Formats: sequence, C-alpha cells, structure tokens
Amino acid sequence: MGIYLDNAASTCLYPEAEEKMAKAALLDYGNPSSMHHMGVVAEQYVKEATKTIADILKVSAKEIIFTSGGTESNNMALIGAALANTRAGKHIITTNFEHPSVYNPLLFLEEFGFRISFLEVDEQGHISLEQLKNTICEDTILVSVMYVNNELGATADVTEIAKTIHGINPNILFHVDAIQGFGKYRIHPKKEGIDLLSVSGHKIHGPKGVGFLYIRDKCKVRPIIHGGGHQNNMRSGTLNVPGIAGIGAAASKMYRNLDENRKHMYEIKMYFITELLKIEDVTINAVNYDKERKIVTREAIEATAPHVVSASFADVRSEVLLHALEGKEIYVSAGSACSSNHPAISGTLKAIGVDEALLESTLRFSFIPETTIEEIDKTLQALKELLPMLRKFTRK
Repeated sequence: MGIYLDNAASTCLYPEAEEKMAKAALLDYGNPSSMHHMGVVAEQYVKEATKTIADILKVSAKEIIFTSGGTESNNMALIGAALANTRAGKHIITTNFEHPSVYNPLLFLEEFGFRISFLEVDEQGHISLEQLKNTICEDTILVSVMYVNNELGATADVTEIAKTIHGINPNILFHVDAIQGFGKYRIHPKKEGIDLLSVSGHKIHGPKGVGFLYIRDKCKVRPIIHGGGHQNNMRSGTLNVPGIAGIGAAASKMYRNLDENRKHMYEIKMYFITELLKIEDVTINAVNYDKERKIVTREAIEATAPHVVSASFADVRSEVLLHALEGKEIYVSAGSACSSNHPAISGTLKAIGVDEALLESTLRFSFIPETTIEEIDKTLQALKELLPMLRKFTRK
C-alpha cells in the first residue's frame, strides 16, 4: 500500500470495528426500532456503543445523538442551536480558520438574519481571550471553536474559552468541533464547559458515514432532520447500526491505549519536524520554534496535536510535490480533504499569517499510532531527493 500519511483525512478501519460491523450487518440486521427479538438484538449494539462513548466523555447516554458524520454533527449543533435560541439573540461567534462544515452552516444562518463574528488567530492558531470578551454582546447565543485544527494541528484551550464565555453569560452555548481532537485527548465536556461536541467515526479508525453529537442535557437544540422521531425526536431516520457498532468499537480501542498512542505520535512528530528543518527552505506552521536556528523543543511540539504536521516547501507547488511523493507511494495532503477536489488557497494558512509565497507550497502530514520511524525516514529521504529536482525547474 505504500506509506499513508493522510490520516487527518481518513484512517484505516480497526479490525475490532470491522468485526462488530460485519456481525451487525450480516447476522443481527434487524431494525433497532422493531419490537421483536431481532430488533432488540440490533438495539443492543446501539446501547453498547452509546455507553462506551458516554463513559469516555463522562456524560449521560441520553446526551449522545448519532449522526451521519462530522459534517452533520456540526450542522446539527450550529443550525439546531441557532434556531432554538432566537428569542435570546441572533449573534454567533467563531474563528477565522474553522472547517467548512462549521463555516458554511454559519454563512447559511447569516442569510436568515444571524450575525456572525469571526475571531482572529495568531501564528500558532490561538484566539485572544480578550478579543473574545470584547466580541460577546447581549444577543450572543453561541460560540463555536475547533478542539484541533484539521490542517495545522493547532489546539484550542477550550476550558479557558468556556470560562470566558460562561463568565460573561452562562446561557451562551459553547460548541466544540472535536473531529480531530477525539481519540487524541481525554475530553470531558461537563468539566471543560462544553455544551455541544461533534465527532466523526472515520477519523478514529471507525467507519465512514457515522458520527455523533454530544448535546448537554437541557441544552436547547432544534432537530434539523424530521421524520419518525428517532433518538428522542432529535434526529429522525433508521439508525445505522453497523456504523454505530463500528464507531463504538473504534472509540473503545482508541481510549484503551490513549497515553501510549499519544506518546508514540509525539515522538514521531518531534523526529519528523527536527529532520524536516534540516532540509533547505522548509517552514513548519503553527509550531512555536526558533526559526533562525531551526530548533524545536518538545514543549513546543506538545503544545500542538500529536498527529498533524503542516510544512511549507519554498518554490515548490504543493500539488506538484504531493504527486511526486505519490509516485513513490507516499500519500499526503495539500490541505483539508473536504475541499481537496476544489484546489484553492487555504484560508487557514492565510489566517495564521503564512507568507504569501508559501501559501501554495504547503503539505499536511498526519499520523496514527501505527506510523513508524522507518516510514518517516523513507518520507524524509524522498523529500530530500525530490525537492532539489523540483526546485531546479521552478528557480530557472
């Protein structure tokens, strides 16, 4: 298969998830809403996955709503919360480097009279709590931020953000897009002050087409999918039992070995960035390192997510380098996979102030616990071979 370093886009399915899904699809294929034995058996898969996820988050099972993935979870959180709280106001706050599945629903809400404020981020992808305080006003009803930025690996201090929001107005809802954070961090919404939390299955070695949304008890959210009233009237539609079984199994395995997995990925990331900086004209984005001496510390690495590296390669177009690496069976990304079929300058890179000359010269490398040093060494060797050749044509 080669070397797959595009795990922020999608991960391989864990065997444990595959096994659960196959059993649910081939043997226990009843409709979980049916009252007979086959329906009850199917419902047990849903209950088991719900309990697994609720226990990981330390929340109640009734606060977990299964969806078709991260995009639906974000849409449900944002549009549902906005529509349910219009009496309190129509002002929503987010950042200027959110995922399209947050940004575009907010633009949709703008068409219906909601005001959207976009907070700026610094070079490390962090917002200013002072700017947040100054942006909150009487009719603010919702704030939405990413736990981990999908292109950069930048992390948000969600606990401090929640304290800031709720210190001004405890009724403002706080939504966190944790699609890149779940499975890499221990996330406890009640302790961290999170009201709504979005997660996707295929980022954590579960299947594609399934995710979930945590909705804090008594948090007002209007359903955006209507029908038979499934999941306590919050999300109608026959439940995707194999998918739900798969995400439950994947989540269980991710958190069983979380500390060990994080340690390994940080070691991979530290090694990879240290070696990348030895290559001519390479810049690492959203990591606070000594750019003159090209030295990075473990502390700086651990201030970011363990699994994502954003690197800019001067005088080489990202698509050209991506396909050159592909020719060596090394698979990386030129940005968010959700918009990869529509090449454009990354708004995320602009938001953190990446030099204009590097905006079209940036690749994302992303790891899983199974990524090896040998794979990283082969990738580094390929870059050392390809970059001088590609730059020779660009710099003529």
